[in-house]
Amino acid sequence: MSTLINTLSESQDTPDRAFEVIRQRGQREVFCGLTSIVWLHRKIQDAFFLVVGSRTCAHLIQSAAGVMIFAEPRFATAILEDRDLAGLADANEELDAVVDRLLSRRPDIKMLFLVGSCPSEVIKLDLAVAAKRLSKRFMPDVRVLNYSGSGIETTFTQGEDGCLAALVDDAIPVEQGEKSLLVVGALADIVEDQFHRLFKARGIENVQFLPGRSANTQPEIGPNTHYLLAQPFLRDTAIGLDRIGAKRIDAPFPIGVEGTTQWLQAAASVWGVDQETFERVIELPRSRAEKAVSRYRPLLEDKSIFFFPDSQLEVPLARFLKRELGMPLVEVGTPYLHQDLLGPELDLLSPETRLSEGQDVDQQLDRCLAAKPDITVCGLGLANPLEAEGLVTKWSIELMFSPIQGYDQAGDAAELFARPLVRKRRLAV
Repeated sequence: MSTLINTLSESQDTPDRAFEVIRQRGQREVFCGLTSIVWLHRKIQDAFFLVVGSRTCAHLIQSAAGVMIFAEPRFATAILEDRDLAGLADANEELDAVVDRLLSRRPDIKMLFLVGSCPSEVIKLDLAVAAKRLSKRFMPDVRVLNYSGSGIETTFTQGEDGCLAALVDDAIPVEQGEKSLLVVGALADIVEDQFHRLFKARGIENVQFLPGRSANTQPEIGPNTHYLLAQPFLRDTAIGLDRIGAKRIDAPFPIGVEGTTQWLQAAASVWGVDQETFERVIELPRSRAEKAVSRYRPLLEDKSIFFFPDSQLEVPLARFLKRELGMPLVEVGTPYLHQDLLGPELDLLSPETRLSEGQDVDQQLDRCLAAKPDITVCGLGLANPLEAEGLVTKWSIELMFSPIQGYDQAGDAAELFARPLVRKRRLAV
């Protein structure tokens, strides 16, 4: 298998392949980027995420995370009151006071993210400047970074992209060093451990992960760093890595047996791992994964599926469901179709696949209702109305909260799509 190592253009993606791509700009139904804090705060175990926003922001995160009133999570909201929004108070002074109280109460915090929101952006509160000021003040005990989780022009997975891009911007580039592999994207610890074992068994010893599990384990990055994206929505992060000299390894994403195999193979090719060694290492886990996925094929085969744009996982998931489970693809919608990142995925899809980028929700609803797919993947805001129309839905956000990458999770990924069909069958009895 050939392996491409490319840099990502900041201005333009690669030309369209031979696909029917519907590009629409209109009313959208997307979830707020602040949602990513729910999985990021679990991943970076000594980081704290301080949203500078409204009470609505606070309620959103608490609801999404299921936080109980007596819990002490590692995220909070610095509430912008009416005086802040009207410019009658110095928001920077108030933010500094909130950070002072937070860090005096929580000395375990080693990394603090100031997370922008719609309200903080509306009043033009410069959190980048605030982060630099506070970082100097609390150095070296606490690193203070910032990114935007605003839902004004983004979808919910872009919060992770902003967070990881901030970590890359804050990294000190290593001019010299050993050849290393950087796996980019927040993965469940169990998935990360599985990948680490598989890479090590191939002789790839120097493997780092972004984000690291603590402030002290954030990776060193330089010209000898080769990186694999584990999530398809990390465009800004990839641009940042390219900018400091890291080299991207093109591959499909590690969802399903085929995607995981080609993702691992791409790294093995760069390290010169011979095919015999590669096949020997993956033989057992790949066999287990194939068996796990095959259990769901009788239920999912020939069941049509329609993707509304939401998580940016749509294209890799569509490839997995079509090629490994035999599901016809009615439409594969995604908020952004970054062909530089998704090229290896698109190469595995039939040119007849209908792709849509962006959204005009009324027109897309019309296409979905006319097609009457067996399963519709969509955001929470559309699920109940579509269920009322008799369609079976799968919440796209559930695919972010569930470990679906790698061999050992391939069967779990298939089961997530089988579950709504099983539920429908049981309700019909």
